[in-house]
Amino acid sequence: MTAAPALTEQAASAGWQARLSLDFAPRAGRTELVRRQQFGPLAVQRPFHPEGAPCHLYVLHPPGGVVGGDSLTLDVQLQAGAHALLTTPGATKFYRSLGPLATVQQQFVVAEGASLEWLPQDNILFPGARLRLDSHFALAPGARLLAWETQALGRPVIAERFTQGQLFSRLQLSRDGQLQLNDCLRIRHEADLNRSAGLAGFPLVATLLATPCGEAEREAVRELLADYPFPAGVTRLQDLLVVRLLSDDNELLQQRMQALWRALRPAVLGCVPCAPRIWAT
Repeated sequence: MTAAPALTEQAASAGWQARLSLDFAPRAGRTELVRRQQFGPLAVQRPFHPEGAPCHLYVLHPPGGVVGGDSLTLDVQLQAGAHALLTTPGATKFYRSLGPLATVQQQFVVAEGASLEWLPQDNILFPGARLRLDSHFALAPGARLLAWETQALGRPVIAERFTQGQLFSRLQLSRDGQLQLNDCLRIRHEADLNRSAGLAGFPLVATLLATPCGEAEREAVRELLADYPFPAGVTRLQDLLVVRLLSDDNELLQQRMQALWRALRPAVLGCVPCAPRIWAT
């Protein structure tokens, strides 16, 4: 996984152009969705509060898949003291492109004392998909974060390989305006999947971010990964924990990511685990 310049963008034919802006704030003892602006096919279901104060919300993409030329933008802001958990009801599918890129831009701004959990289900890239994915978390001092993303290159459950297509994924995190993480993954052809310095032949890669964390949280994650049968690693960058898992079994990968979330949530957010109900369906 190495830093790389952006993919060369081919002029896109008409595609879905969608933008969703969400703003959360504490109101009367719990977090409420106080502003929602929607354009195009990005939407949310009704917010609910299964554990009291935190707000749970599902982000939807009604077309069911993303094709070349589609552009999706998600802008999420948490005001001071808010706590929101966002997930998706299913995997996001990126279909084969005849040339144009699909682009997804996600910006999360978390104010002082606020807590964000961004826990989408996996991105599935069909062979021939061309995707640029940019995610940026901007945290104020005292903000807390648990977030993950999973890229599935092809569908290993049916022995489908990502034999053609492109992916450029950039994951950034800044704290108080200072860049703390700039993580890039570039896949230009099938050979990039097999490089030992890349994905080493594994079609699934997941990244989890947790902050603030200390050495105790890093050791707890290492223990949880001790029996994981695929390559995995955990790194602490100051108070930011970065966990990476490779796999060829998506069900096992998702189970382990959820186990990490359950273990880290009390330490990072001070809350007992309360899994989104959609995970059980």
